[in-house]
Amino acid sequence: MARALIDLAPLRSSPQFRRLWIGRSSSGLGMMMTLVAVMYQVWQQTGSTAWTGGVGLAEALPVVGFGLFAGSLADRGDRRRIYLIATIGQAVCSAALAVQGFAGWLPPAGVLALVAAQSAASAAAGPPSRAFLRRLLPTDQVAAGLALNTIGFQAALLLGPALAGLVLGSLGVGSCYLVDAITYLAAFSGAFGLPPMPPDGEPASPGLAGVREGLGFLLRSPRVRGALLTDLAATVLSFPVSLFPLINAERFGGNPRTLGLFMTAMAIGGVTASALSGTFTRLARPGLVMIVSAGAWGAALALFGIAPGPWLGFACLLVAGAADSISVVSRGTVIQLHTPDALLGRVVAAEQIVGQAGPNLGNLRGGLVASATSGVTALVSGGLLCVATVAAVAATIPELRLPGPAGSRSRSGVLADEGPDGDPQASDRQPDGSQHALERDGGPGPGAAIP
Repeated sequence: MARALIDLAPLRSSPQFRRLWIGRSSSGLGMMMTLVAVMYQVWQQTGSTAWTGGVGLAEALPVVGFGLFAGSLADRGDRRRIYLIATIGQAVCSAALAVQGFAGWLPPAGVLALVAAQSAASAAAGPPSRAFLRRLLPTDQVAAGLALNTIGFQAALLLGPALAGLVLGSLGVGSCYLVDAITYLAAFSGAFGLPPMPPDGEPASPGLAGVREGLGFLLRSPRVRGALLTDLAATVLSFPVSLFPLINAERFGGNPRTLGLFMTAMAIGGVTASALSGTFTRLARPGLVMIVSAGAWGAALALFGIAPGPWLGFACLLVAGAADSISVVSRGTVIQLHTPDALLGRVVAAEQIVGQAGPNLGNLRGGLVASATSGVTALVSGGLLCVATVAAVAATIPELRLPGPAGSRSRSGVLADEGPDGDPQASDRQPDGSQHALERDGGPGPGAAIP
């Protein structure tokens, strides 16, 4: 039973990862509080759903527009320094929001401008922070480290809005923003003790050329390409949240309590899967785990659309939430273990963009299909399309079904069975004919890669 529980070995074996995890989990909690506070403030100022919808747009546009360039930057310089500077930028934006919250509210456009600036800093922090993992942990703990990151995010997602409600009700929006600014101290201190982390291998080319290099690798690497296609299939084709109010009205009488339980069921399923992540993070085929869990996500949502009663529907959403968490961790494992360190910033930036844009596009798709047909049709068709697309990805990219290599990792960060161009079975021999393994005694050795 102990092996089924989340693997805490990364927290025990790497003090650097432990401090970073605590810092990022704390700042994630603050970010969720700020999101609630911003929505509350903008709604109080405008009473307009168009303005509150603009909050999501202000968050998404910098990530989508700047993300790949941020990844290229992370593959050119010291990732630790970039992360620290970006974290300071996020903290400054939160402090500015706190000042306007205490001193007198900015106009809504000013608030959204601060949200967009903070999102741009977050986009810059994302690629280097995701690239830390592989340097801080040995290869066999990467999946467990990703599972810990996931459960930290889920805890913030569950606790942040509740804490924000308490603070808003008693102390006001300024205090919510101030708490967020303070949590960045934990994020900064968690990364401050890390060693310099320049990427291994040849630095990325500046500007668009570096972005093209990263996109070229995505096209050449079957495992990484398959991981991102699987995520797009799960989100763009079947993301269900925009359909929940309509499904609740069509199938369950429009009861508001039922609607609230939809999201709760998915969250409980996700947290449960993360808590029991030892059942899949120790498996040798993360690509196969990703395929099965993404297919289970689509199937569970399709079954939810035709469930005859609310309790069976909740059970389907529990399964969907669990499958989503398993897919996220497994996809991250595939990307981390099959991307050269010199390209890792750009690849995880692409993953970040897919994670940001995919659910939004999925909500749009669901809404458009439902407006032309019905909520049930949109949900069931999306789930079935997801299953079919994931099956097609698995059939056309057989490398995803193979076990991950158990060998050493070269200085470039490429696993022993995958060369720097992303082609499986290529040699990991360097141009000078030597082979390098990570030094793991007491932490990363010179030139070691950090997750």
